[in-house]
Amino acid sequence: MNRKLLCLATVGLAAAAACSDSSVTAPSTPDPALELSRGASERDNRISVMTQNMYVGADVDAVIGALASPDPNDDFPTLLGAIQTLSLTDYPSRAKAFAKEIERERPDIVGLQEVSVIDLDLTGLGLPVVIHLDFLGTLQAELAARGLHYTVAAQVKNITAAPLPGIQLLDYDAMLVNTERVTVTSAQGRNFTLNLGTVAPGIDLKRGWVSAEVVIGGRRYSVASSHLESGNAAGLAGLRAAQAQELALSFPTDRPNLLMGDLNDVPDSPMHQVLAGAGLDDVWKTLRPGQAGFTCCEVADLSNAIPQLVQRLDYVWVRWNTKQDKVKGEITRIGAEQADRIAGPAFKIWPSDHAGLVAVLKSPAKPERDR
Repeated sequence: MNRKLLCLATVGLAAAAACSDSSVTAPSTPDPALELSRGASERDNRISVMTQNMYVGADVDAVIGALASPDPNDDFPTLLGAIQTLSLTDYPSRAKAFAKEIERERPDIVGLQEVSVIDLDLTGLGLPVVIHLDFLGTLQAELAARGLHYTVAAQVKNITAAPLPGIQLLDYDAMLVNTERVTVTSAQGRNFTLNLGTVAPGIDLKRGWVSAEVVIGGRRYSVASSHLESGNAAGLAGLRAAQAQELALSFPTDRPNLLMGDLNDVPDSPMHQVLAGAGLDDVWKTLRPGQAGFTCCEVADLSNAIPQLVQRLDYVWVRWNTKQDKVKGEITRIGAEQADRIAGPAFKIWPSDHAGLVAVLKSPAKPERDR
Protein backbone atom coordinates (compact mmCIF):
# COMPACT_ATOMS: atom_id res chain seq x y z
CA MET A 1 0.00 0.00 0.00
CA ASN A 2 2.78 2.48 0.83
CA ARG A 3 4.50 1.91 -2.50
CA LYS A 4 1.24 2.50 -4.32
CA LEU A 5 0.64 5.79 -2.50
CA LEU A 6 4.23 6.91 -3.09
CA CYS A 7 3.73 6.29 -6.78
CA LEU A 8 0.51 8.29 -6.76
CA ALA A 9 2.25 11.22 -5.12
CA THR A 10 4.53 11.57 -8.13
CA VAL A 11 1.72 11.85 -10.69
CA GLY A 12 2.29 14.83 -13.02
CA LEU A 13 -0.24 17.62 -12.44
CA ALA A 14 -1.53 20.66 -14.30
CA ALA A 15 -0.58 24.26 -13.52
CA ALA A 16 -1.83 25.64 -10.18
CA ALA A 17 -4.89 27.88 -9.88
CA ALA A 18 -4.72 31.04 -7.77
CA CYS A 19 -5.43 30.57 -4.04
CA SER A 20 -8.26 32.46 -2.27
CA ASP A 21 -7.43 34.90 0.53
CA SER A 22 -8.68 34.65 4.10
CA SER A 23 -11.56 37.17 4.07
CA VAL A 24 -15.08 35.82 4.62
CA THR A 25 -18.45 37.41 3.91
CA ALA A 26 -21.83 36.11 4.92
CA PRO A 27 -23.71 34.29 2.16
CA SER A 28 -26.55 36.15 0.53
CA THR A 29 -30.15 35.03 0.98
CA PRO A 30 -32.29 34.71 -2.19
CA ASP A 31 -35.07 37.28 -2.38
CA PRO A 32 -38.40 35.35 -2.49
CA ALA A 33 -40.15 38.25 -4.24
CA LEU A 34 -37.48 38.34 -6.93
CA GLU A 35 -37.74 34.57 -7.37
CA LEU A 36 -41.50 34.78 -7.82
CA SER A 37 -41.14 37.54 -10.42
CA ARG A 38 -38.90 35.50 -12.67
CA GLY A 39 -40.51 34.05 -15.77
CA ALA A 40 -40.65 30.34 -16.47
CA SER A 41 -38.15 30.71 -19.32
CA GLU A 42 -35.51 32.20 -17.00
CA ARG A 43 -36.11 29.45 -14.45
CA ASP A 44 -35.67 26.87 -17.20
CA ASN A 45 -32.36 28.48 -18.16
CA ARG A 46 -30.65 27.62 -14.91
CA ILE A 47 -29.51 24.65 -12.87
CA SER A 48 -29.22 24.64 -9.09
CA VAL A 49 -27.16 22.20 -7.05
CA MET A 50 -26.52 21.68 -3.36
CA THR A 51 -23.66 19.73 -1.79
CA GLN A 52 -23.59 18.71 1.87
CA ASN A 53 -21.32 16.49 3.92
CA MET A 54 -23.84 15.12 6.44
CA TYR A 55 -21.15 14.20 9.04
CA VAL A 56 -21.30 10.80 10.63
CA GLY A 57 -21.52 12.43 14.07
CA ALA A 58 -18.18 11.51 15.65
CA ASP A 59 -14.47 11.51 14.82
CA VAL A 60 -14.32 8.31 12.78
CA ASP A 61 -10.73 9.02 11.72
CA ALA A 62 -9.67 8.87 15.38
CA VAL A 63 -11.40 5.50 15.81
CA ILE A 64 -9.84 4.08 12.65
CA GLY A 65 -6.44 5.39 13.73
CA ALA A 66 -6.75 3.71 17.12
CA LEU A 67 -7.87 0.40 15.63
CA ALA A 68 -5.11 0.49 13.01
CA SER A 69 -2.35 1.27 15.54
CA PRO A 70 -0.30 -1.56 17.11
CA ASP A 71 -1.40 -0.48 20.62
CA PRO A 72 -4.63 -2.33 21.57
CA ASN A 73 -5.13 -0.31 24.75
CA ASP A 74 -6.59 2.72 22.97
CA ASP A 75 -9.13 0.81 20.86
CA PHE A 76 -12.07 0.48 23.23
CA PRO A 77 -11.73 3.87 25.00
CA THR A 78 -11.60 5.68 21.64
CA LEU A 79 -14.60 3.72 20.40
CA LEU A 80 -16.66 4.48 23.52
CA GLY A 81 -15.74 8.15 23.25
CA ALA A 82 -17.01 8.21 19.67
CA ILE A 83 -20.30 6.58 20.72
CA GLN A 84 -20.76 9.22 23.42
CA THR A 85 -20.13 11.97 20.84
CA LEU A 86 -22.61 10.32 18.49
CA SER A 87 -25.34 10.69 21.10
CA LEU A 88 -24.56 14.40 21.49
CA THR A 89 -24.61 15.19 17.77
CA ASP A 90 -28.18 13.84 17.45
CA TYR A 91 -28.60 12.96 13.79
CA PRO A 92 -32.45 13.02 13.74
CA SER A 93 -32.40 16.70 14.72
CA ARG A 94 -29.70 17.44 12.15
CA ALA A 95 -31.76 15.69 9.46
CA LYS A 96 -34.56 18.17 10.14
CA ALA A 97 -32.10 21.00 9.59
CA PHE A 98 -30.93 19.51 6.26
CA ALA A 99 -34.55 19.08 5.12
CA LYS A 100 -35.36 22.66 6.11
CA GLU A 101 -32.42 23.92 4.04
CA ILE A 102 -33.50 21.87 1.02
CA GLU A 103 -37.04 23.20 1.42
CA ARG A 104 -35.73 26.77 1.46
CA GLU A 105 -33.33 26.44 -1.47
CA ARG A 106 -35.23 23.89 -3.63
CA PRO A 107 -32.11 22.72 -5.50
CA ASP A 108 -32.50 20.61 -8.62
CA ILE A 109 -29.73 18.21 -7.52
CA VAL A 110 -28.49 17.41 -4.01
CA GLY A 111 -25.12 15.71 -3.55
CA LEU A 112 -24.68 14.13 -0.12
CA GLN A 113 -21.54 12.73 1.49
CA GLU A 114 -21.07 10.70 4.71
CA VAL A 115 -24.53 9.24 4.24
CA SER A 116 -24.24 6.74 7.06
CA VAL A 117 -26.01 3.64 8.29
CA ILE A 118 -24.95 2.99 11.89
CA ASP A 119 -25.83 -0.13 13.89
CA LEU A 120 -24.58 -0.48 17.44
CA ASP A 121 -25.58 -3.21 19.89
CA LEU A 122 -23.18 -3.34 22.82
CA THR A 123 -25.36 -5.47 25.07
CA GLY A 124 -23.05 -8.38 24.34
CA LEU A 125 -20.26 -6.34 25.92
CA GLY A 126 -22.34 -5.63 29.00
CA LEU A 127 -23.27 -2.07 27.95
CA PRO A 128 -26.91 -0.90 27.51
CA VAL A 129 -26.29 0.67 24.10
CA VAL A 130 -28.47 -0.11 21.07
CA ILE A 131 -28.48 2.45 18.23
CA HIS A 132 -29.75 2.30 14.66
CA LEU A 133 -29.36 5.36 12.42
CA ASP A 134 -30.27 5.44 8.73
CA PHE A 135 -29.20 8.87 7.50
CA LEU A 136 -30.77 8.73 4.05
CA GLY A 137 -34.02 7.13 5.15
CA THR A 138 -34.48 9.69 7.90
CA LEU A 139 -33.79 12.60 5.55
CA GLN A 140 -36.20 11.24 2.94
CA ALA A 141 -38.92 10.98 5.59
CA GLU A 142 -38.31 14.59 6.61
CA LEU A 143 -38.49 15.76 2.99
CA ALA A 144 -41.70 13.83 2.39
CA ALA A 145 -43.24 15.35 5.53
CA ARG A 146 -42.64 18.78 3.96
CA GLY A 147 -44.32 17.75 0.72
CA LEU A 148 -41.04 17.83 -1.21
CA HIS A 149 -40.49 15.47 -4.12
CA TYR A 150 -36.87 14.34 -3.99
CA THR A 151 -35.89 10.85 -5.02
CA VAL A 152 -32.59 8.96 -4.92
CA ALA A 153 -30.99 8.96 -8.36
CA ALA A 154 -27.86 7.05 -7.35
CA GLN A 155 -25.80 5.94 -4.37
CA VAL A 156 -22.52 4.14 -3.83
CA LYS A 157 -21.19 2.33 -0.76
CA ASN A 158 -17.75 3.51 0.27
CA ILE A 159 -16.60 2.60 3.78
CA THR A 160 -17.46 -0.60 5.62
CA ALA A 161 -16.38 -0.60 9.27
CA ALA A 162 -17.28 -3.61 11.41
CA PRO A 163 -14.34 -3.87 13.82
CA LEU A 164 -16.16 -5.72 16.62
CA PRO A 165 -19.35 -7.79 16.97
CA GLY A 166 -22.33 -5.48 17.37
CA ILE A 167 -20.60 -2.49 15.74
CA GLN A 168 -21.09 -1.55 12.08
CA LEU A 169 -20.79 1.66 10.09
CA LEU A 170 -21.60 1.84 6.39
CA ASP A 171 -20.74 5.03 4.51
CA TYR A 172 -22.36 6.09 1.22
CA ASP A 173 -22.46 8.92 -1.25
CA ALA A 174 -25.94 9.69 -2.56
CA MET A 175 -27.59 11.97 -5.09
CA LEU A 176 -31.14 13.26 -4.77
CA VAL A 177 -33.05 14.93 -7.59
CA ASN A 178 -36.10 17.18 -7.51
CA THR A 179 -38.59 15.22 -9.60
CA GLU A 180 -40.65 18.36 -10.23
CA ARG A 181 -37.77 19.77 -12.30
CA VAL A 182 -35.41 16.93 -13.18
CA THR A 183 -35.69 13.97 -15.52
CA VAL A 184 -32.98 11.34 -15.00
CA THR A 185 -32.02 9.48 -18.17
CA SER A 186 -29.30 7.37 -16.53
CA ALA A 187 -27.49 7.20 -13.19
CA GLN A 188 -24.83 5.16 -11.46
CA GLY A 189 -22.56 4.86 -8.44
CA ARG A 190 -18.95 3.71 -8.77
CA ASN A 191 -15.91 3.25 -6.57
CA PHE A 192 -12.55 4.65 -7.60
CA THR A 193 -9.97 2.35 -9.12
CA LEU A 194 -7.44 3.45 -6.49
CA ASN A 195 -8.41 3.30 -2.82
CA LEU A 196 -6.73 2.62 0.52
CA GLY A 197 -8.61 -0.65 1.01
CA THR A 198 -8.34 -2.62 4.25
CA VAL A 199 -6.53 -0.56 6.90
CA ALA A 200 -7.48 -2.59 10.00
CA PRO A 201 -9.43 -5.78 10.74
CA GLY A 202 -13.01 -5.20 9.64
CA ILE A 203 -12.34 -1.73 8.17
CA ASP A 204 -12.33 -1.27 4.39
CA LEU A 205 -11.78 2.31 3.18
CA LYS A 206 -13.11 2.96 -0.30
CA ARG A 207 -14.25 6.16 -1.95
CA GLY A 208 -16.38 6.71 -5.01
CA TRP A 209 -18.82 8.94 -6.79
CA VAL A 210 -22.42 9.11 -7.93
CA SER A 211 -23.39 10.54 -11.30
CA ALA A 212 -26.47 11.12 -13.41
CA GLU A 213 -27.37 12.24 -16.89
CA VAL A 214 -30.33 14.58 -16.46
CA VAL A 215 -32.62 16.91 -18.36
CA ILE A 216 -33.64 20.19 -16.68
CA GLY A 217 -35.67 22.81 -18.51
CA GLY A 218 -35.17 20.91 -21.75
CA ARG A 219 -31.38 21.00 -21.34
CA ARG A 220 -29.06 18.04 -20.85
CA TYR A 221 -26.44 17.95 -18.08
CA SER A 222 -24.02 15.45 -16.61
CA VAL A 223 -23.81 15.84 -12.83
CA ALA A 224 -21.58 14.06 -10.30
CA SER A 225 -20.97 14.18 -6.55
CA SER A 226 -18.04 12.69 -4.68
CA HIS A 227 -16.14 12.39 -1.41
CA LEU A 228 -12.42 11.97 -2.01
CA GLU A 229 -10.07 10.28 0.45
CA SER A 230 -9.32 12.25 3.63
CA GLY A 231 -6.18 12.74 5.67
CA ASN A 232 -2.76 14.34 5.53
CA ALA A 233 -0.51 11.27 5.60
CA ALA A 234 2.19 10.93 2.96
CA GLY A 235 0.79 10.03 -0.45
CA LEU A 236 -2.84 10.96 0.25
CA ALA A 237 -2.69 14.21 -1.74
CA GLY A 238 -1.52 12.13 -4.69
CA LEU A 239 -4.33 9.64 -4.13
CA ARG A 240 -6.92 12.44 -4.15
CA ALA A 241 -5.37 13.80 -7.37
CA ALA A 242 -5.67 10.37 -8.99
CA GLN A 243 -9.30 10.06 -7.86
CA ALA A 244 -10.03 13.54 -9.20
CA GLN A 245 -8.47 12.58 -12.52
CA GLU A 246 -10.73 9.53 -12.77
CA LEU A 247 -13.72 11.75 -12.01
CA ALA A 248 -12.79 14.30 -14.68
CA LEU A 249 -12.33 11.59 -17.29
CA SER A 250 -15.73 10.08 -16.48
CA PHE A 251 -17.67 13.09 -17.80
CA PRO A 252 -19.10 13.04 -21.34
CA THR A 253 -17.96 15.94 -23.51
CA ASP A 254 -21.19 16.60 -25.42
CA ARG A 255 -23.03 18.42 -22.61
CA PRO A 256 -22.37 20.68 -19.61
CA ASN A 257 -20.67 18.97 -16.65
CA LEU A 258 -21.14 19.77 -12.95
CA LEU A 259 -19.14 18.23 -10.13
CA MET A 260 -19.72 18.84 -6.44
CA GLY A 261 -18.75 17.35 -3.13
CA ASP A 262 -16.38 17.20 -0.20
CA LEU A 263 -13.12 16.81 -2.08
CA ASN A 264 -10.97 16.88 1.07
CA ASP A 265 -8.28 19.21 -0.23
CA VAL A 266 -7.70 22.95 -0.49
CA PRO A 267 -7.37 25.32 -3.45
CA ASP A 268 -3.99 25.01 -5.18
CA SER A 269 -3.65 21.39 -4.03
CA PRO A 270 -2.83 18.59 -6.50
CA MET A 271 -6.54 17.67 -6.58
CA HIS A 272 -7.50 21.25 -7.40
CA GLN A 273 -4.85 21.47 -10.12
CA VAL A 274 -6.08 18.26 -11.76
CA LEU A 275 -9.68 19.49 -12.02
CA ALA A 276 -8.67 22.96 -13.21
CA GLY A 277 -6.32 21.36 -15.74
CA ALA A 278 -9.24 19.29 -17.03
CA GLY A 279 -11.07 22.49 -17.94
CA LEU A 280 -13.45 22.67 -14.98
CA ASP A 281 -14.11 26.01 -13.26
CA ASP A 282 -14.10 26.31 -9.48
CA VAL A 283 -17.43 28.13 -9.09
CA TRP A 284 -16.64 29.72 -5.71
CA LYS A 285 -13.32 31.07 -6.97
CA THR A 286 -14.95 32.39 -10.16
CA LEU A 287 -18.03 34.01 -8.63
CA ARG A 288 -16.55 35.07 -5.28
CA PRO A 289 -12.90 35.91 -5.99
CA GLY A 290 -10.95 36.91 -2.92
CA GLN A 291 -13.47 35.38 -0.50
CA ALA A 292 -12.21 32.36 1.43
CA GLY A 293 -15.45 30.35 1.56
CA PHE A 294 -14.20 28.04 4.31
CA THR A 295 -16.36 24.93 4.82
CA CYS A 296 -14.44 22.79 7.34
CA CYS A 297 -14.57 21.97 10.18
CA GLU A 298 -16.54 22.37 13.39
CA VAL A 299 -15.46 20.43 16.49
CA ALA A 300 -16.38 16.75 16.71
CA ASP A 301 -19.38 17.19 19.04
CA LEU A 302 -20.56 20.29 17.10
CA SER A 303 -20.74 22.26 20.35
CA ASN A 304 -18.56 25.25 19.42
CA ALA A 305 -20.46 28.54 19.59
CA ILE A 306 -18.07 30.34 17.23
CA PRO A 307 -17.56 28.79 13.77
CA GLN A 308 -14.26 26.90 13.44
CA LEU A 309 -14.24 26.73 9.63
CA VAL A 310 -10.65 27.25 8.45
CA GLN A 311 -10.40 25.29 5.17
CA ARG A 312 -12.25 25.23 1.87
CA LEU A 313 -12.75 21.51 1.18
CA ASP A 314 -16.24 21.52 -0.38
CA TYR A 315 -16.72 22.57 -4.00
CA VAL A 316 -18.94 23.04 -6.99
CA TRP A 317 -17.11 22.76 -10.32
CA VAL A 318 -18.55 23.35 -13.78
CA ARG A 319 -17.41 22.80 -17.35
CA TRP A 320 -19.65 24.32 -20.00
CA ASN A 321 -19.64 23.33 -23.67
CA THR A 322 -17.03 25.87 -24.79
CA LYS A 323 -14.39 28.05 -23.15
CA GLN A 324 -16.36 31.11 -24.30
CA ASP A 325 -19.25 30.17 -22.01
CA LYS A 326 -18.70 32.07 -18.77
CA VAL A 327 -19.79 30.93 -15.31
CA LYS A 328 -22.73 33.14 -14.29
CA GLY A 329 -24.96 32.89 -11.25
CA GLU A 330 -24.44 32.74 -7.51
CA ILE A 331 -22.98 30.41 -4.92
CA THR A 332 -23.58 30.57 -1.18
CA ARG A 333 -22.57 28.70 1.95
CA ILE A 334 -25.23 27.09 4.12
CA GLY A 335 -25.08 25.89 7.70
CA ALA A 336 -22.26 28.31 8.59
CA GLU A 337 -24.06 31.09 10.46
CA GLN A 338 -25.03 31.35 14.13
CA ALA A 339 -28.70 31.20 13.18
CA ASP A 340 -28.13 27.75 11.63
CA ARG A 341 -27.35 26.12 14.99
CA ILE A 342 -30.08 23.86 16.33
CA ALA A 343 -31.06 22.44 19.71
CA GLY A 344 -29.20 19.26 20.63
CA PRO A 345 -29.59 16.89 23.60
CA ALA A 346 -27.10 18.81 25.75
CA PHE A 347 -26.36 22.08 23.91
CA LYS A 348 -26.84 23.82 20.60
CA ILE A 349 -25.14 22.07 17.70
CA TRP A 350 -24.29 22.76 14.07
CA PRO A 351 -26.12 20.77 11.37
CA SER A 352 -22.77 19.28 10.29
CA ASP A 353 -19.06 19.73 10.85
CA HIS A 354 -18.99 20.99 7.23
CA ALA A 355 -20.79 23.95 5.75
CA GLY A 356 -22.68 23.11 2.59
CA LEU A 357 -22.87 24.97 -0.71
CA VAL A 358 -25.73 25.96 -2.98
CA ALA A 359 -25.01 27.14 -6.52
CA VAL A 360 -27.59 28.55 -8.92
CA LEU A 361 -26.02 28.81 -12.37
CA LYS A 362 -27.20 30.21 -15.68
CA SER A 363 -26.90 27.53 -18.32
CA PRO A 364 -25.37 28.29 -21.72
CA ALA A 365 -26.82 25.07 -23.12
CA LYS A 366 -29.63 25.23 -25.65
CA PRO A 367 -32.90 23.39 -25.00
CA GLU A 368 -33.15 20.05 -26.77
CA ARG A 369 -35.89 21.40 -29.05
CA ASP A 370 -33.44 24.06 -30.37
CA ARG A 371 -30.69 21.61 -31.26
